[in-house]
Amino acid sequence: MNPASTVATTEISDVDLDNVSGGLAAGGSGGLFIETPIAAVCADLMAVGSAEGLAAGASIHTTAL
Repeated sequence: MNPASTVATTEISDVDLDNVSGGLAAGGSGGLFIETPIAAVCADLMAVGSAEGLAAGASIHTTAL
């Protein structure tokens, strides 16, 4: 008697694998930082697109010295 459990294997297509792993997506981001003697400014942008939709974000931060 063999106490090890049996494992069934099967092949999975690329399309099915994309659905399991979250699908395909593309994105981009960028940032800018400027510092002067009287102030500093930081800005960021981000965008991601997939079959499920589009997500985007932006932020800006300023500091007076």
